[in-house]
Amino acid sequence: MNYTSVQPGATTVASGNWPWNEAMQAPNRGEPIEILLVEDSPDDAALTIDALRDGRVHNRISVVDDGVEAMAFLRRQGVHSQAPRPDLILLDLNLPRKSGREVLAEVKQDPDLRRIPVVVMTSSDDEKDVLAAYNLYVNCYITKPVDLDQFIAVVKTIEHFWFSVVKLPAA
Repeated sequence: MNYTSVQPGATTVASGNWPWNEAMQAPNRGEPIEILLVEDSPDDAALTIDALRDGRVHNRISVVDDGVEAMAFLRRQGVHSQAPRPDLILLDLNLPRKSGREVLAEVKQDPDLRRIPVVVMTSSDDEKDVLAAYNLYVNCYITKPVDLDQFIAVVKTIEHFWFSVVKLPAA
């Protein structure tokens, strides 16, 4: 994977066939917020990036489209050796090659990664999935709304809460 020099506020596209390179810059922090989006749906990834781009917080978003790539990114392995450490992980549960549940379990068991907040954003509202995610120490579980405007509002709420309200640990 190619990591290009990212100008302040630029979006990093980490893996997969993602068609975005949009600028985002944070006003209230010296450096941009690093977000890892783990999403196999190009449409949902594009909507999430668009919603974050319209927010007030400056972000750099890296996108991977399966669980194996997510763990390689987080562990800076292979093509991801220069990957930035995320301040927040937005994780879909239903991923190819390694499920979001498996990724969540590995992140929360790894002493170097466990403090990174993980927000599950998934289409499943099954109580078993919710309980399983919290049993794996997810920080937040959100069911993706079907309605476009609601989806965008949810993403903006995530951004506001995690980067304006919550105090995050240093990477």
